[in-house]
Amino acid sequence: MELLGGLIEGFGGAVTGLALTLIAFLFVLTLVVFVHEYGHFIVARWCGVKVRVFSIGFGNELFGWYDRKGTRWRFSAIPLGGYVKFEGDANAASSPDFDAVRAMSEEERKGSIFHKSVGQRAAIVAAGPAANFIMAITVFAAMAYFNGRQILLPRIETVQAASAAERAGFQPGDLVVSIDGRIIDSFTDMQRIVSINAGEKLKVTVDRGGTPVELTAVPDLREVPSPLGAQKVGVLGVQASNGAAAWRTEHYSLPGALRAGVSETWQVVAQTYHYVGRLIAGKESTEQLSGPIRIAEVSGQVARLGGLVGLLNLAAVLSVSIGLINLVPIPMLDGGHLLFYGIEAVRGRPLSERAQEFGFRLGLMLVAVLMLLVTWNDVMHIGARFGLAR
Repeated sequence: MELLGGLIEGFGGAVTGLALTLIAFLFVLTLVVFVHEYGHFIVARWCGVKVRVFSIGFGNELFGWYDRKGTRWRFSAIPLGGYVKFEGDANAASSPDFDAVRAMSEEERKGSIFHKSVGQRAAIVAAGPAANFIMAITVFAAMAYFNGRQILLPRIETVQAASAAERAGFQPGDLVVSIDGRIIDSFTDMQRIVSINAGEKLKVTVDRGGTPVELTAVPDLREVPSPLGAQKVGVLGVQASNGAAAWRTEHYSLPGALRAGVSETWQVVAQTYHYVGRLIAGKESTEQLSGPIRIAEVSGQVARLGGLVGLLNLAAVLSVSIGLINLVPIPMLDGGHLLFYGIEAVRGRPLSERAQEFGFRLGLMLVAVLMLLVTWNDVMHIGARFGLAR
C-alpha cells in the first residue's frame, strides 16, 4: 500500500507540474504574441486599414467574437503564435491576394493595406516588433521601480585552480572595475560579458587593495547547467564574495527606472546579436537555439521559483527575442515585408507578383527549416535528460 501511495503521489505531482508548466507557457507566449500583434493592429487602425481577423494561435477557432468595426477576435487551437489579417491579405503571413486586390471596389480599396502608402505599410509592419521592445522596456522598468535592483559587487573571493582566471593572474579580493573599457557595476555584468566571449582576449581592470591592475583573460568554454539545459558558455573560474557587505540595493526614480528598462532591453539585444555573429563565424553551436518545448519547460521552472514576477521577466526577455526574430529580412517575417517595401521605395514601384510569390515561398521554407532545427534541439535536450541521447 505504501508503494501504491508513493506512485499515486508521484503521479499527482507530475500532473500538477505538467499543468503548471502548460499554464505558465501559455501565459508567457500569449502575452508576448498579443503585444506583438496588437502593435500591428493598432497602427493599422490608425492608418485606416480594415482588420479582418485578430487571432491568438493558429488552426481551427476555439471561440471568438466580432468588435464594432467588424474585426473577428479569435482564440485558435494551436497556441504557438498568432496573426492579424488585413483587408487584401491572402493568409496569416500577410502575403497579398493579388486577384482579390485587383477586384476590389473603390470602397474596399480605402481599407486595404495594399493601397496605403509605402510609409504607412512599413509603419504597420514595424509596429509589431516595436511593441515587443516597448513591452520589454516597460516590464524591466516596472521591476526596477517597484523592486529596486539587488547588486552583487564584482569582488573575487576564490580563484579556481588551473582556470582562466588563475592564468590571467586574478587574486582573491580583486574588485573588477572594467572589461574592455566597459564599466562593471555588478558580478552579473561581468558574467554577461565573459559568458559570450569564450576564447576571446578580454582586457580586465581590477582594483587590488586600492591599486588598479591590468589583466588579460581568455575565458574557457564550458558546459554549465541552465533552465534550458546544458549551455556552452565562457567562464573565468571565479566565485564572488557573498557576504552581506557584498550586496547593495539600488532604488530608482521613475526616469531612472525607464533608463534601467532601456538598458536591460539593450543588453538582451546586444547579447543576441553577439551570439548570432559568433554563430555565423563558426564560434557557437546551433545547439543553443531553443524552441517551444524548452520555452515551456523553463516557463514551468520560472513559475515554480519566481512566480508571477519571474514569468513577467521571462516574457520580457522572450518579447525582445520575438521582436528581433521578426526583423530578420526573410519573406513571411516582418523584416521580409520591410525589405520588400524598401525595394519598392527605391524603385518607385513594387516587385512583380511573381518575385513576391517566390519570396514568400522561400521564406516559408526557411522558417520551416528553423522550426525543425529548434524542435530537434528540444527533442535532443529532453532525450539527454532521460539518458536517451547525448
